[in-house]
Amino acid sequence: MRGHSLNRFLRRILLLLVRLYGAAGARAAARQVRQSTATKPRILLIRPDYLGDLVLTTPVLQALKTAVPDAHITMMVGPWSSEVVARHPAVDQLLVCPFPGVRGAHKKSLRPFLLMRIAKQLKRGNFDLAINFRLKSWWISALIYLAGIPRRIGYASSLNTPFLTRTLPERSHEHLSAASLRLLSAGLQSLNYPPLAGPKTPERYPLYFKPTVEEHQWAIQRLSTEGIDPAALLIVIHPGAGAAVKLWRSEAWANCATRLSQSLAHTTAVHFVLTGTTGEQPLLEEIARATSARATIVTGMSIGQLAALLELAQLVLGVDSGALHLAVAQGTPTVRIYGPIDPHNFGPWGSQEQQHVVIASTHRCPGCPIIPCGHLSFPPHELVSHPCVRLVPEQQVLDAVALALQEVVLQKNV
Repeated sequence: MRGHSLNRFLRRILLLLVRLYGAAGARAAARQVRQSTATKPRILLIRPDYLGDLVLTTPVLQALKTAVPDAHITMMVGPWSSEVVARHPAVDQLLVCPFPGVRGAHKKSLRPFLLMRIAKQLKRGNFDLAINFRLKSWWISALIYLAGIPRRIGYASSLNTPFLTRTLPERSHEHLSAASLRLLSAGLQSLNYPPLAGPKTPERYPLYFKPTVEEHQWAIQRLSTEGIDPAALLIVIHPGAGAAVKLWRSEAWANCATRLSQSLAHTTAVHFVLTGTTGEQPLLEEIARATSARATIVTGMSIGQLAALLELAQLVLGVDSGALHLAVAQGTPTVRIYGPIDPHNFGPWGSQEQQHVVIASTHRCPGCPIIPCGHLSFPPHELVSHPCVRLVPEQQVLDAVALALQEVVLQKNV
């Protein structure tokens, strides 16, 4: 407790020093806003997070380019999922930063000198507007404050607000994509452009990630090499996730694959592909060994190769993970299991024409006051006390898959 109090005290001192150090630059930036209006604005978008978060932010990019065609758009992301936006046609420049407090960032990233160094680099970009898309990140808000960017948009919080020129409140049950579009609307207004028109829906503002021709060819060749009949019903199971508390039971995935294979045998041939990272190979092998269904393991793919494989599938099954959002971006139906994270905020962002089924656990874990609790970081010895996802029954998943497959099977037999 004493250590936490000391850390909070030191953080308050650091934030005060940052505000004092950047005050002159902030005043100069405010005068810049009053004196001129950018005709070809230079806009900085910052989203440091994981694969799923970046995929869910892609609607912002095309929306911005459509609203301000002459804008120069720079996006700053972490190195862990930069491929998502590196090839996006609306992005003019990509900056990669090992943001503190995010996966892959070394603790030394918290040192103030890194904040100052990156702020100095951003200052040379002469940006007219910066938007911090992360809900809780004083570090990013302080960064764009020190960079002297005149218009700084982000979410309202006690740590963010002092560094921003406009803040928006967090809305409960608002989807991440809709919230990001709301921030963009505020940014457009700050530049004297009209806000985004119409409802913020997947139909108007879809996800975007396109595999290359080479990645498509790779996926087709990989399935052919594995002896998978192109006419077979292809179902991808992506059981992994970035947090262990999100995982379902491996034997449950195996049992579902077996029962689905048996129930569909009289209708169509079915083949399962188990996908994941190289580190998830043992999990995939455990599922493959336990099922009697035809199952092929594919790991070690780039994001583009995974997207191409997901596009070839007729259905993708999994938990709350970036791969499932990537599948939505390819127009492939999904069935996914949620536990600690609210699907209202991070569920599928797909049009009504797509078939996406969400199974939200109704089990409250011991020590969690609400469902969903929103917590992901549990040490291994505490995972047994947080079984909300693992307790989801197999029959509930099978029923959801049957619902999603109704249209898929009909279309294959037309």
